[in-house]
Amino acid sequence: MREMVRSYFVASLERYVERLNDTGMSGHTIDLLKQELDVHEDAIGGHDDLSDLFLDTGTVEAFRGSAGLSDADWAENEPDLRREMRKARRDQIKALLSASESLDSYSFTEPAENAATPPEGRSVTLSAALEDFMQEHSPLWSEEMQKKAKSYLAVLLEYFGPNRLMADITRQDAADLKKVLLALPANRSTRPETRDLSLTEAIAVTGVKKITGKTVSNYIDTYRRFWHWAEVHGHAPVKLFEDMKVAKAKQAAPARRSYTQEETKSLYAELTENRRGLVKKDDYKWGALLALYTGARLREVAQLDKADIRCEGDIWYIDINGDGDKKSLKTAAATRRVPIHSELIRLGFLDWVADKRDGQRLFLSFSHNAKEGYGRNLGRWFNTVLLTGMSLKESGLVFHSLRHTMVTRLAQAGVPEPLYQEIVGHERQGVSQQVYFKEGHTLAQKQEAIERFAV
Repeated sequence: MREMVRSYFVASLERYVERLNDTGMSGHTIDLLKQELDVHEDAIGGHDDLSDLFLDTGTVEAFRGSAGLSDADWAENEPDLRREMRKARRDQIKALLSASESLDSYSFTEPAENAATPPEGRSVTLSAALEDFMQEHSPLWSEEMQKKAKSYLAVLLEYFGPNRLMADITRQDAADLKKVLLALPANRSTRPETRDLSLTEAIAVTGVKKITGKTVSNYIDTYRRFWHWAEVHGHAPVKLFEDMKVAKAKQAAPARRSYTQEETKSLYAELTENRRGLVKKDDYKWGALLALYTGARLREVAQLDKADIRCEGDIWYIDINGDGDKKSLKTAAATRRVPIHSELIRLGFLDWVADKRDGQRLFLSFSHNAKEGYGRNLGRWFNTVLLTGMSLKESGLVFHSLRHTMVTRLAQAGVPEPLYQEIVGHERQGVSQQVYFKEGHTLAQKQEAIERFAV
């Protein structure tokens, strides 16, 4: 423990002295150092509150980072470490003050011949640095942590060789080792195919399971800690393996699919007849039916106002827009007019809308949420209550699957892609559609297309 503390404060003293030689030390800084020195000397005698305040303003955090101490290691040894750090900081300040005084005076004696600078190119081998690192850290680690560290560092030693000089290991070498780790077989030392093979031979074996990305990151983090320690202690010119952990792959969401013809008929029956008593509100009934017969997004349906149900000539349609309080759309292409399917009219949708008060939303029971707009209530009911109650709850089947279903059915019915893209609010592709056909399809064209949808 004493050696760990000594090494850190010796290394930081060297950096202080370098800056001191460049810039000197102001009288104000000297006064502050003297005050801190008095505090640490008092603390060593038993009064440690003020001393801890000085240590906690950066010194403790920097020391822990240098030593690679986990929260558990620090908590277990904190009192003893703080005691040693007070002594080390006290003596470091004395050395700093002495160095500052020497800058304010000149020596007229010849320097001793033996006071030459250290020989250039001095470096230590990887095995020597690892030995020092483990000797310093092992006492602070649990048995399990020691075992893992030795296992990880053994691969490092095998790859570079014990006599490789630390100063000769480059960032490119670190990147090459990462590639080796990504190809490292799992349970290499016990697996029959790899246990007697060298590292190079083992990674060349095909058909065996590799270590996980998380395990690769654990190796790299151990190497990063070692190189941080080595750089601080003068064993390495730079820190290596910084920011080299393997990126975590996003958990792929289950692929959504369309509802089958049978599933669509079951949904329609439940929504219109309420056979299982799952549809407790008209808002749920009409919200789900609108999505089924338009392919509109959850938020687009849930935020509709009464004024968004309009008529042009003899065609009733839904004006999907982002106009109004707390309304929003996913893209510019989402602004559109979608004809109301004749089946919805037959079921009484327009009569239900007519009973609503002018100037209000259609679905008053849907509350607003910053993330999901007005869609949370409808989406949760559909996905958890309706689908579960109908035994349709499975990976890939959700409210949004109604949108997939509309696109699939219209495509299967021969509706041109640009037309059904416009109905569901997808951006039409290609120069012809985006430049020459900006006006888009007529309501009559969209009505003819949407009528091809049938449950």
